[in-house]
Amino acid sequence: MTSTASRPLSLLDLARVREHESIAQGIGRSLRLAQTADALGYRRIWFAEHHNMPAVASSATALLIQHIAAGTQNVRVGAGGIMLPNHSPLIIAEQFGTLETLFPGRIDLGLGRAPGTDGVTTRALRRDGTEADRFPEDIMELSGYLTGHTRIPGVHAYPGRSTRVPLYILGSSLYGAQLAAQLGVPYAFASHFAPQMLEQAAHTYRENFQSTGSLQGPDARPHFIAAANVIAHDDAAIAAGQRREAEDGWIRTMLGRNKTLSTEDVTQLRDHPAGQQVLGMLSKTVAGTQDEVVSWLDTFADQVSADELILVNLAPDEDVQHRTLELLAPEPGGA
Repeated sequence: MTSTASRPLSLLDLARVREHESIAQGIGRSLRLAQTADALGYRRIWFAEHHNMPAVASSATALLIQHIAAGTQNVRVGAGGIMLPNHSPLIIAEQFGTLETLFPGRIDLGLGRAPGTDGVTTRALRRDGTEADRFPEDIMELSGYLTGHTRIPGVHAYPGRSTRVPLYILGSSLYGAQLAAQLGVPYAFASHFAPQMLEQAAHTYRENFQSTGSLQGPDARPHFIAAANVIAHDDAAIAAGQRREAEDGWIRTMLGRNKTLSTEDVTQLRDHPAGQQVLGMLSKTVAGTQDEVVSWLDTFADQVSADELILVNLAPDEDVQHRTLELLAPEPGGA
């Protein structure tokens, strides 16, 4: 048994803020985890755009990326993703062009089509929900700004022009797979919380990938990234306990809106259809010892022919999160 997975490993961090914790403390924890990942050789760390969620501190995604990139040395830092319908392509090109100028060769730009929030908050963002219909056109406009081939004569991104920040499409359905294949760009599937269409999306993406006319250029090749939740520890019982605690937290978040669920409530909900549905969202989760987790990750990657795995560090306790990173470290000496 090897000590690390056979695919490159990256991280998705939601910059979570725990109960009775300040937002600054939550961001500080994300920075410490990023510094550990940087030292251990992880490929990239992405942050996701969400709005009006008290437990998630990544709403101003470009600012958080800047903070993490400034506190690390080698790891790529990016958006997983920017919800493009919430923004004008020019603004995103300027923001990520600035990041690429400050941290050359270290910035990624993943793009999603969902609003990253609820309908009321979408209206507060001055959006009416129809913006998603322009997603493909907005990606093309954004790519034009970043490559220096603007699609609007006389309009350029400064900074941003010719920075060629790499684009990724994110999704949890066949739509994203088809679009990423059509555009000839990498595709990341959100199987860490929406695993239902994973295998079909992976197949659709590879079968339909078009290198001709790719936004990456004529040498483009398909690159499929699959997401999974992980907890690794020297003690399998601790890993299992952390998984149980994390699952209970998801049940509280998903089913306890506008009310407080007791421990007994959560226990009962685990066997209720609603609770089972929530736990089903987390079916692509592994918790265990180093050998157990590495074996599961390799099997998971083989099933969908993943080129890369992006991991959500699901452990509630920070020391277990750091130990997870150490045990799964891509480079020798991390365990």
